[in-house]
Amino acid sequence: MIWNIVTLKWGNRYGSDYVNRLANSVRRNISKDVNIVCFTDDGRGLDPSIQVFPIPDIDLPEAASITGWRKLCLFRTDLPVEGECLFLDLDIVVKAPLDQFFTYEPDRIPIIHNWKAKHKTWFRKRPEVGNSSVFRFKANQCGFVWEQFHLEKEWALANFHPPQTYLTHCIRPKMCYWPEQWVKSFKRHCQRVFPLNLFMTPFLPKDASIIVFHGKPDPEEVIEGYRGRKIHHHCKATPWVAKYWY
Repeated sequence: MIWNIVTLKWGNRYGSDYVNRLANSVRRNISKDVNIVCFTDDGRGLDPSIQVFPIPDIDLPEAASITGWRKLCLFRTDLPVEGECLFLDLDIVVKAPLDQFFTYEPDRIPIIHNWKAKHKTWFRKRPEVGNSSVFRFKANQCGFVWEQFHLEKEWALANFHPPQTYLTHCIRPKMCYWPEQWVKSFKRHCQRVFPLNLFMTPFLPKDASIIVFHGKPDPEEVIEGYRGRKIHHHCKATPWVAKYWY
C-alpha cells in the first residue's frame, strides 16, 4: 500500500517554507518512501520533491472557502493520488517516528480526540469530537463523506461550528481516536500555566510524535518567545521547536 502525507495550503497565512519544513521533518521520521502531496492555490517555492496539485473543487460559500470546510474536498473519489493518506496541518511539529500512524486501526479513520482546557472537563466528559489537524483516510475510498456533505450542505454549514465537528459527524461510523500520547497540543500540553509561563520554557512531551499548534501561536512564533494578547498566553523562548521544525 502506498503511503502519502497530504496537506492543504491556501491563502497567505502559511508560506511555502511551512510545506517544505513539513516534508523535511516527515522524511526524517519515517522508515519507508512516502509521497508528500500538497494541494494548493499557489505552488511557488515548494521543494521539487513535493507533489503539487490544485485544491480539488468544492462548492462552498465565499466565507467558508477559506476555512477548514475545504478539507472535505479530500473525500472526493477522483483525487490524483492512491493509497493511505495521512493528513497533516501545516502548523505542526514532527518530533518522532510516524510509521505507526499508517498501520494503526487499518480499516478505520483515525483522528485526534479534540482537546479541551482542563477546567472545562472538571464536571463533564470531553466531547466526542475529532480534531482534524491529523487524520488518516484511504484516497478515493471515502466518498460517503463527500456525498453526505452535498446532500445536506446548507444544514451542515448552518449547524456545525467549527468545521471539524461536521467531519466528525460524517466519519463517526468508521472513526477512532489516535492514542493520546501520539499527538499533543502545544497550547494544552506544552504551555506552562500562569504565572509559570512567564519564567519557564514550554514543556516537551516525551512520547509524542506530533505537536499541534492549533490557533495561536504558530511554531515560528514561539522559537524566540511569544507575547499573546493576554498575559497567560505569553510563552518563553522555545528552542526545542527550532530543533525539530526545520
